[in-house]
Amino acid sequence: MLKLFEYNWQVRKDWFEWCRDVSREELLKKRTGGIGGILHTLFHIVDVEYSWIQGLQGKPDFTEPFESYASLEQVMELSDRFHEEVRSFVAAWTDDMEMKVLSDVYPNGDPINFKYGEIMRHVIAHEIHHMGQLSVWSRELGKAPVTANFIRRGLFG
Repeated sequence: MLKLFEYNWQVRKDWFEWCRDVSREELLKKRTGGIGGILHTLFHIVDVEYSWIQGLQGKPDFTEPFESYASLEQVMELSDRFHEEVRSFVAAWTDDMEMKVLSDVYPNGDPINFKYGEIMRHVIAHEIHHMGQLSVWSRELGKAPVTANFIRRGLFG
């Protein structure tokens, strides 16, 4: 599990670097699909990862709006700020956590339960999904996307 999170973190950093060569206007531009635009999507990735990990630790969600972080530097700083807490939780993951249950409530008040292992895999897949979306948008801008390759990232030494 840790290796897939490390992969996502590397790819996210690569996307942040990719963004440095894109105008603020293009980063904020609303696009077809997804959460809105490039920068908003990166913010969303950071928010979702942190909020779910907070939930697994019995801590409150992050609830600040994107508009409070509407620059590349602010989203990068937010990602860095959350990273150590997320990394510590992921690094401490054990097999016996897989089937622990997180109880939540739907907006209509109905209860719902999630297994911790299910949530962890959702967080991984969520980021990978949005990285694919960023790749499509990068092609629309005439730029090569960040590589999605898992290999050649030094994750296994």
